[in-house]
Amino acid sequence: MLVPVFLALFLPCIGMTLFLIVYICLLWYSATINATVFRSPEKPSTEKGLSASELQKLPKTTGSKLMGTECAVCLDEIERDQLARLLPGCNHGFHLQCADTWLSKNPVCPVCRAKLDPVILNPDENIC
Repeated sequence: MLVPVFLALFLPCIGMTLFLIVYICLLWYSATINATVFRSPEKPSTEKGLSASELQKLPKTTGSKLMGTECAVCLDEIERDQLARLLPGCNHGFHLQCADTWLSKNPVCPVCRAKLDPVILNPDENIC
């Protein structure tokens, strides 16, 4: 009489344990499949910014000669007597230090995202 009672208690525990093991295996399998198949796209490698010699070739001006009076990098006003950097092509102006910091990491205008053309940066190298 003890054996049937023991089996009545033991078999459901074995069944639930096996069910749990199979469930965990299926979860693990689906997680590894989804991780390889549905991997989020990797961010493309960004281009390096401008070198110090290329930054020196960009025109400098004062704040009084700029159309806008706010630097889009630091969002501070460009005073009339402060040095500013004017980007060729789009003619957007920024504080000299703000522009150089931005352009040393990103070769695009912070406002319009126009890429700085190497022809503009190196005019003497492209003369035939």
